[in-house]
Amino acid sequence: MLSHESPPESLSFWHAQRRVVYRQKSSFDRTGARMSPSAPKKNRTSGRATGSGRTRKPSPGLSSPVADLPGVGPKVAEKLARLHIETVGDLLWHQPLRYEDRGTRQPLSPEHVGEAALFEVRINEVRPLFRGKARLVCQGVGEGPQGPVAVTVWFFGRFGPTPQAGRSYLLFGELQHGPHGLEMAQPELVAPNQIGQIRPVYPATEGIAQPKLRQLVEAAMEVAVRDLSDPLPGSIREARGWPSLMRALQRIHLPKRNDGVPARGEPALQRLITEELATHILALRQRRAVTRQVAAPAIPPRDHLFAQLLGHLGFTPTGAQQRVIGEIKTDLAQELPMLRLVQGDVGSGKTLVAAAAALDVIDAGYQVALMAPTALLAEQHARNFAQWFEPLGLSVLLLSGQQSAASRRERLAQLADGRAQIVIGTHALFQESVAFDQLGLVIVDEQHRFGVHQRLALTDKGASQDGGARRPHQLIMTATPIPRTLAMTQFADLDVSVIDELPPGRTPVTTVVVRADRRGEVIERISQVCAEGRQAYWVCPLIEEGQIEAQAAETTFAMLGEELPHLNIGMVHGRMNAAEKQREMARFKAGDYHLLVATTVIEVGVDVPNASLMIIENAERMGLAQLHQLRGRVGRGATASHCVLLFDEPLSDRARARLGLMRETEDGFRLAEADLEQRGPGEVLGTRQAGIAKLKIADLQEDQGKLEEAGQLADELLERFPESVHPLITRWVGAAGQYGQV
Repeated sequence: MLSHESPPESLSFWHAQRRVVYRQKSSFDRTGARMSPSAPKKNRTSGRATGSGRTRKPSPGLSSPVADLPGVGPKVAEKLARLHIETVGDLLWHQPLRYEDRGTRQPLSPEHVGEAALFEVRINEVRPLFRGKARLVCQGVGEGPQGPVAVTVWFFGRFGPTPQAGRSYLLFGELQHGPHGLEMAQPELVAPNQIGQIRPVYPATEGIAQPKLRQLVEAAMEVAVRDLSDPLPGSIREARGWPSLMRALQRIHLPKRNDGVPARGEPALQRLITEELATHILALRQRRAVTRQVAAPAIPPRDHLFAQLLGHLGFTPTGAQQRVIGEIKTDLAQELPMLRLVQGDVGSGKTLVAAAAALDVIDAGYQVALMAPTALLAEQHARNFAQWFEPLGLSVLLLSGQQSAASRRERLAQLADGRAQIVIGTHALFQESVAFDQLGLVIVDEQHRFGVHQRLALTDKGASQDGGARRPHQLIMTATPIPRTLAMTQFADLDVSVIDELPPGRTPVTTVVVRADRRGEVIERISQVCAEGRQAYWVCPLIEEGQIEAQAAETTFAMLGEELPHLNIGMVHGRMNAAEKQREMARFKAGDYHLLVATTVIEVGVDVPNASLMIIENAERMGLAQLHQLRGRVGRGATASHCVLLFDEPLSDRARARLGLMRETEDGFRLAEADLEQRGPGEVLGTRQAGIAKLKIADLQEDQGKLEEAGQLADELLERFPESVHPLITRWVGAAGQYGQV
């Protein structure tokens, strides 16, 4: 077993050679293992190392498959893969969920119910059992805050030596309330030599118990003593009072009893947390730097087309819109690719800002591509831009997977020869068959719904034009407010603009939370609203009845048809093809339908100013960001609007808090911060962004106070120790770092 003391002298020798190895980028793998050029070569036939005498299987390194460790066969390796443990080095970053402190004896007290702790109990009676799972039940007494307290202890199956009446034992386990007082089930009997141990408890999977995980991590730590490198320079560690990487990992996985349970505020954890956050920032900055090494078309500000558009529309942009448009124009005028994220809450006018950027680019002789996450939103963008741009003599093209082969060929030809100035579509835009004449600007709507690689694939369409390396400008839009925490770590490669002002005419939306058994009252309210000439949405999370208890759109459609026979009711869901969805939405917008039953396909982009009532079924099952987006479909006109959140009992505390916050505020940024706290960055950003959002040790919500220091560390590494950047990115970010190589 690995000692808790200093690493052997051989490791000190390796640290002395650190500078030489840092000059070779390829001398590190993802785990941080040193890949020595003098390592023994494998015999192609036997797979064994060849040396000057005998052959033997080489010891596993950090980059070796975890199956190379003793006691890990194919079945165990398969189970470890479920935990994302595939190499020996992956075990080093498999962080404990918590620790079992076997050094502090706790009193038998109701305040410790639900805790796993160390208790001293004197056994007074032992009775064997022969029915059910229990094999032994003991009655005992332990010290409580105000004197002796009785406790019942149950043992199941194999549990070691049989406790004896009249003796005291140290028991480690979880204290619970039982029918006759306090009790413990299957505690561990702690031997005297185990007192004071602090054991990590790791995320596990079926078939891999905690003792096995601890054994494997300790084996990986043995390998780390020999192989682990520390690319963080000593001067940086010393200035901050941080330990070496090896000592930091020892503190996490092999805590000493004298140092107590590891805490996030101590130097070892702070080193790992700050280093990981800094590395993610570095990876994004590197991606930005590489992208900006290639030129983009310089487009000086041009105002006459946008002025013509505003003349047709008959209104003036808000101050926030004008500010963001100015920032975009400044970016476009440079020969460096614009990389700008525009955040704007629901209804803030992001589409007009995008139109202003597109008109400047088109006026300069280049093409524009706008990518939307859904066919419904792409179709709506195409209609809006056609209404705006065609009176200016510009050609707007919609490219979708629903078009016939002949229509698609004609549209691709218009793109390739430059007849189409702007094309709008979904992911179909980055297929190989799509070619542009002069692509100058890529606009991506709801960026978090696309993977990074998809956005880069579209920008590749504008590369290598005119015989030289070139990239289009990028404008990213989102109506999902990005919390500052995420903006600093997930979008460090982008400049950020915020449209923090709503256009005139937008009315606040009153939100109410209603139990599902009051659905009849809600239906009456729909009848009243529609009788006054307004329209309503009813949103359901499913298309048809499924395994979860949620109101399906088709069931609700049938029910509302019976309850409201005097209303015209339409339905839209994701299984409809693009033409069907477009036809139904057009009929709703034209007023043919009083009420639209829909799934969350209408979450983004749908604009019907006459709709003033939104009912969301099973609202307790949705996140804050999605609820906020759906609520944003109403309140788009001058009429007072309402959002009804229907929920089913029982309601969890978190769901109750979520619905309560929706009732309290329409501030998208406040809701986004709460959504991040409740659901985590992976869900807030969307799973396709998880490659860059997935953190091993840091927690974006809990550790947001370290972001400023992480940014400073990233600056210092870039300025003083650039040779450390690649090893750090390789270790912490791994494959996600490849998006820097664009």
